[in-house]
Amino acid sequence: MYENILYEVDGGIATITLNQPDKRNALSYPMLDDLVKAFDTARTDDDVKVVVLTGAGKVFSAGGDISGFAADVPLAHKHYASTRFLQVFRAIAELGKPTICKANGHVVAGGLGIALACDLVVSSDEAKFSTPEINIGLFPFMIMAIIYRNVPRKKANEMLLLGERLTADEALEYGLINRVVPHGELDAFVYDWAGRLAAKAPVVMRLGHDSMVNQQDLPYFSALEYLHTQLTVTLGTEDAVEGAMAFFEKREPQWKGR
Repeated sequence: MYENILYEVDGGIATITLNQPDKRNALSYPMLDDLVKAFDTARTDDDVKVVVLTGAGKVFSAGGDISGFAADVPLAHKHYASTRFLQVFRAIAELGKPTICKANGHVVAGGLGIALACDLVVSSDEAKFSTPEINIGLFPFMIMAIIYRNVPRKKANEMLLLGERLTADEALEYGLINRVVPHGELDAFVYDWAGRLAAKAPVVMRLGHDSMVNQQDLPYFSALEYLHTQLTVTLGTEDAVEGAMAFFEKREPQWKGR
C-alpha cells in the first residue's frame, strides 16, 4: 500500500515509520504523499486511537529531498509540488487523535517541522535537532510558522538564522520536545505514553484535540467562547456521563465512543 513508509496498527496504536533509511528518510514528494494517505487512513479507522511517527534506521529525517528543489522544472511545478508539506501538516492537525513523534535519531529541517506538528515529541538522548537550510542557500520557510508556535521568538530567530545543531537536552530547553530518554529506553517510553493515550475516551479525545488546534490562534475572548461551546458539546456525550459515574463509583470507565 505504501512504498516509502511502513504503517502498522496494534492495540489501538498506529505506527507510521519513514522507511527510506538509505536516504536518511529524506522527505521526497512520494514520501510526503504516503504520509498524507497514512494519516488519512488513521483518521478514518475507529480502531486507531493514537499515532506514533518515527523513522527507520539511525535518522528520524534529514528533511526535504534537496534533489527535488534543484530539479530542472518550471517554478510553478516546484511551487505546487511543495504544497505536500502543507497537506502533511494539515493531516496531522486534523487527525482528531493524539500523535507522538518518536525521535529515534537526527531531526533536520523539514523533518523538524513534521516532528513539531505532532502533539508530543519524545527524543532519544542521541538525537540532534537543526534547521540548517541557511547554510545551503535556502531558508526554513515551510516550517517557520510551526517553530514560532513552539519556541520563544529569540530562540526561534537563533535557530533560523544560525542553522546550528542542538543536542536533545538543548531541544528540551528550547521547548521543541517533551522528554529526552536514553536511546535504549525510547520504545518502551513512547509506547507506554501511546497506550495511556489509547485508553482515553475516544469521542472526548476527538473533541478536545480539535479544540486544541482550532483555538490556538483565536483572540482570547473568541477562544473562550469557542471552548465554552465545546464544553457543552462534550457534556452531551455518553462518555462524559460514563466518566463522571465511574469516578463516583470508584471503577474504571467503559468508553462507548459516543
